[in-house]
Amino acid sequence: MEEYWKAGISFEEYLKLAEERVEVPKTEADHEMMEYYKLGLQRMNRTLKTLHIDPLQYETLREKNFQGRILIISEAWCGDASATVPAVVRFFEGYNKVRIFLRDSDPSLINQFLTAGTQSIPKILILNEDFSVKAVWGPRPAFGNELLKKFETQPDTYPREEFYNDLQVYYAKNRGTDVIDEILKLI
Repeated sequence: MEEYWKAGISFEEYLKLAEERVEVPKTEADHEMMEYYKLGLQRMNRTLKTLHIDPLQYETLREKNFQGRILIISEAWCGDASATVPAVVRFFEGYNKVRIFLRDSDPSLINQFLTAGTQSIPKILILNEDFSVKAVWGPRPAFGNELLKKFETQPDTYPREEFYNDLQVYYAKNRGTDVIDEILKLI
């Protein structure tokens, strides 16, 4: 894990890279994903503006005295990531180091943490001081998983567009509270 950690980037670099891919797409994939990058940037900026972390969450983090670090496997075009990654990064600032490993740069990391056989992101790796994996969270909070299950089992009555809308409304209203609570339980 230490090598993946070293290959990771800061959240600021992550945002800058997404902006660069929108402004000057360099690859065919950048062109294909441009609208998703734009949406991701809008959602991340909204999350950063509306984020309010409960002081009790910080108290819980201090009580747990977690000395490790957080490695996030992500891509800025991902809807789930754009709602959760900024909240996780901002929550741990000043307490634990956080780095982001770009999933598409090297699939060997995400392939160790598949979700139902897929490379779903974000994945939050909670690492001990020695870089061993203490716990893994992701790719979305429990309520988001409930919405996904509803969509997968009832696609005729709960269409994809409604699922995506409900998920983004949930993220906008929840503002990262659930993801932080769930990660705190894993620490």
